[in-house]
Amino acid sequence: MPKIDFVIAWVDDSDPEWLKEKEKYLKQNEPTKEFKAMTAEKIYRDWEILRFWFRAVEKYAPWVNKIFFVTYGHVPSWLNVNHEKIVIVNHTDFLPSEALPTFNSRAIETSFHKIKGLSEHFVYFNDDFFLNDFVSEEDFFKDGLPKDSAVLSPIVPNRYTTANIQVNDLEIINDYFSKRAAIKKDFKKWFSYLYGKKLLRNFIFSTFGTFVGFFEPHIPSSYLKSTFEKVWELETATLSMTTYSKFRNKNNVNQWLFRYWQIASGNFEPRNIQFGKYYQLTNDNTALFEEISLSKHKVICINDTLEGINYDKTKSDLVNTFQKKFPVKSRFEK
Repeated sequence: MPKIDFVIAWVDDSDPEWLKEKEKYLKQNEPTKEFKAMTAEKIYRDWEILRFWFRAVEKYAPWVNKIFFVTYGHVPSWLNVNHEKIVIVNHTDFLPSEALPTFNSRAIETSFHKIKGLSEHFVYFNDDFFLNDFVSEEDFFKDGLPKDSAVLSPIVPNRYTTANIQVNDLEIINDYFSKRAAIKKDFKKWFSYLYGKKLLRNFIFSTFGTFVGFFEPHIPSSYLKSTFEKVWELETATLSMTTYSKFRNKNNVNQWLFRYWQIASGNFEPRNIQFGKYYQLTNDNTALFEEISLSKHKVICINDTLEGINYDKTKSDLVNTFQKKFPVKSRFEK
């Protein structure tokens, strides 16, 4: 099994310097409803549960090679930056100076291949993705290929969501790949029993002429660095435009483009659709807390929301639940 790195991007939304820079550039943009949605507080808000991400990695994935911690420049005061597996990566280390500072996660995540020392095989975690049970290298890669679920799912065109980014990604995929040819070449990968009931979507939407969208599980993504390099070689202008966008906008692409590319090209191995679970924070998080306590799925996403949530209480409950699961400090902490 090749070396596998983890990559996690994080921002400290309380850092005065970062806030000052952010406000400076926010004022240079027209405050449209769309722009406000693209720069909403929830995109940056910290739930103070990052230390539990590291505790989970130490417990559930001790085999990981390196952890690349991507940041604006700040690091948590408790993080043991001298740990042999931790590599601190500042935006200045891999993004062009003309594009900095950036407050656009899409600009950051589409340039990971430029990080010095990153392995060919890596797993990308948003900071709301957590290991929730023991995982092996084979959960993320098999025979050198990323594990994924190739499930077709039409894009739902709602405003102020990720729909526009998915369309942008998909336009590129349809430029380079024939859906019928892709499915014919890797039929067993597209119609794997591992997809469960969602396999029905492939039977339905495989009849369409082009790719209509992919099911997005919102869990850590397994990537080949060479996929990034290949797509950048072919779509330099489009990806560069995203790099130089200081905030999210409707013309961006994101890291899903590389995931879709791997699926469309057949460079993946099927993974059980039940591998992970997506949770949206609300004022009643009973199901989420049970998930964390009982480890029903191997990986989970804990997605933020701004819609009427009691932030302080929810954060307290979330921290307490994680603390019960991971009461002991990891070696990644001071």
